[in-house]
Amino acid sequence: MAREQGRKLIAQNKKARHDYAIDDTYEAGLVLQGTEVKSLRQGRASLVDGFVDIDRGEAWLHGVHIPEYSQGTWTNHSARRKRKLLLNREEIDKIERRVAEKGLTVVPLSLYFLNGRAKVEIATARGKKTWDKRHTLAERQANREVEQAVGRRLKGMSD
Repeated sequence: MAREQGRKLIAQNKKARHDYAIDDTYEAGLVLQGTEVKSLRQGRASLVDGFVDIDRGEAWLHGVHIPEYSQGTWTNHSARRKRKLLLNREEIDKIERRVAEKGLTVVPLSLYFLNGRAKVEIATARGKKTWDKRHTLAERQANREVEQAVGRRLKGMSD
């Protein structure tokens, strides 16, 4: 079988970008069981309730839902088990310091295959208040309206 090339997106956590102000992003590998990989290859996963915890110098991904593989037998995995993240020691230490000092949290943003290997993009993030969320939505709407007006102007249509 030919080896996969490029990036294949499995799941994205759109709610994280809405609920959190993202600071730094990191790419981490995942330690998975065989049935988890097969389930991910079918494009089934949910990152909505996921978070990262650093315990004794190791990063762990909690709350990510990878459903059981449909053709799996007694070897199937549990859907919401914690999974170890593969990061460099410097990255783990940096994340741990930032979370301890500034009161940040670490959330998964996306889950994908990169050249046949499962990867997760994680980010240190600060929770937004409700007014921050409204401000972001208003800003996005204003930018959209400006782009539409510019597009209409370029096409020669009146406002």
